[in-house]
Amino acid sequence: MATSTNKTSEFGEKLIHKCIVDTPLHPEKLTVWCALWAGGIIGPYFFKNDEGHNVTVNGDRYRAMITNFFIPELNNHDVQKLWFQQDGATCHTARATIDLLKDTFGDRLISRFGPVNWPPRSCDLTPLDYFLWGYVKSLVYADKPQPLDHLEDNIRRVIADIASL
Repeated sequence: MATSTNKTSEFGEKLIHKCIVDTPLHPEKLTVWCALWAGGIIGPYFFKNDEGHNVTVNGDRYRAMITNFFIPELNNHDVQKLWFQQDGATCHTARATIDLLKDTFGDRLISRFGPVNWPPRSCDLTPLDYFLWGYVKSLVYADKPQPLDHLEDNIRRVIADIASL
């Protein structure tokens, strides 16, 4: 927001008052990832840099999440025959990402450029899109969270509530 006021003093001098407020070009955002399976929900995982600031997802960050968060979580469950499905986002389908997922899931990978092609508009095969995110958003925004920390807390709470059902 920027405002400017021009006034003339009683001595004929022109007084100019300016107020400039810096506004970010894009609002701050959270990028959150979850896995949904018959045994529950793995996540949420929030993408942050080393300083704890929210960041967008790129191939390196996505692979780091898979390696450091998702695979260790999978190791806590009996999932030898689990299939993994992901959408066609660029960071999901990068060659290095597909290779990492093939090492973990073998031919049980449903993804663009994976052993089984991802069906992009098949809502019965994408429960994250047709159920989880819409439901989570309807609850986390109910109290109009302002700081991102509050939004993140709401997401954690709602996901935990769903997982405990």
